Amino acid sequence: MNVFKYQAKDQTGKKITGKVEAETGHDAARLLRERNLVAYRISPQTPFFLLDIFNKATNKVSLADVSILTRQFSTMISAGLPITDALVIIRSQCAPQMLPIVNQILSDVQGGSSLAESMGKHPKVFSQVYVSLIKAGESGGVLDKILARLAENLENEREFQAKVKGAMIYPVVVVSGMAVVVSVMLIFVIPKITSIYQDFGAKLPTPTLILIGLSNGAQKYWWLVILIGAGIYYGFTLYKKTPGGRMKVDEWKFKIPIIGNLQKQVILTEFTRTLGLLVGSGIPILEALKVVSGAVDNVLVAQALTRAGEKIEKGFTLAYALSQEAKVFPAMLYQMLAVGEETGKVDETLLSVSNVFGQESEHTVRNLTTAIEPIIMIVLGIIVAALVIAVILPIFNLSSQF
Repeated sequence: MNVFKYQAKDQTGKKITGKVEAETGHDAARLLRERNLVAYRISPQTPFFLLDIFNKATNKVSLADVSILTRQFSTMISAGLPITDALVIIRSQCAPQMLPIVNQILSDVQGGSSLAESMGKHPKVFSQVYVSLIKAGESGGVLDKILARLAENLENEREFQAKVKGAMIYPVVVVSGMAVVVSVMLIFVIPKITSIYQDFGAKLPTPTLILIGLSNGAQKYWWLVILIGAGIYYGFTLYKKTPGGRMKVDEWKFKIPIIGNLQKQVILTEFTRTLGLLVGSGIPILEALKVVSGAVDNVLVAQALTRAGEKIEKGFTLAYALSQEAKVFPAMLYQMLAVGEETGKVDETLLSVSNVFGQESEHTVRNLTTAIEPIIMIVLGIIVAALVIAVILPIFNLSSQF
């Protein structure tokens, strides 16, 4: 969304100035007309770049915002309210960052666009999967059921992500705190302590000399360390955007001990849940696979799904097509799918498999957290011990001189 400054007149002729969020100037003028304002000047606002970054960060729509909106929408449509009336009510209740988006969707729907087309104009908020399900619900006359399933799916996804992120908070906080403490020691504390030893002219042991070297380097070249780190990060980001780089990075993610397996389980959880939701909503398997392959956040899995789709086009079953991608998909997935295809319950089977992968990933996260805590404490203890030894050793040398 862009911000436009405007000057307008209301119905009484009073001059009004303000700001409005819209995709284009034309959309801004239309929003002002809906507020019974006649705009005679509209210009885009170009804020200071740091303020722009802050606004984008604070106005970012989260998964929780979309989940809440979907649940509210589902409740109102199930109660028999027309889409426009439901959007009007949602507009008065939604989060501030969702307000311009809901306004735009409402304007588009009132202008004759379908709900799916209107939501499709906001790909950063409503995913391709989301829009495809809304489209299927509108065409099949089951929008209320689709919204209910979408809301439940988003709530499950939100809960799952919260568990994964919550389990990783402790290690991240401890590692960050450890980095800050070591940096403060090297830059501020160690120089003052070592200067005392140098005043006495004591012969410093090797550990202390190494510590002094690290401290001097941290004081003189801290900017160079930050610059090199930023350069490495920027270069890695550019490399990851290339097709070959993205492939290598995604391969590397799966090969990391423990974490790689967790990454794979999380992706499989989301993939099977989404595919089950699409198939259960009446979308053909081939089309559902294309939608999911475009939405999955891993090139290896996306390419495997594309190849599976090509086999299904030739007449093979979904279970067989996925079994040919054994390097990506575990045997349990296509074995259970074979049963689901025989019983005609592919969507239920996919959702069941998704629950299994979700439980496995939760166990992996708990085990990872349990293993990380003692490792972090051991590393922290070694660092503290090294600092203490490097500081105390010269004291023993000094005492031996007297």
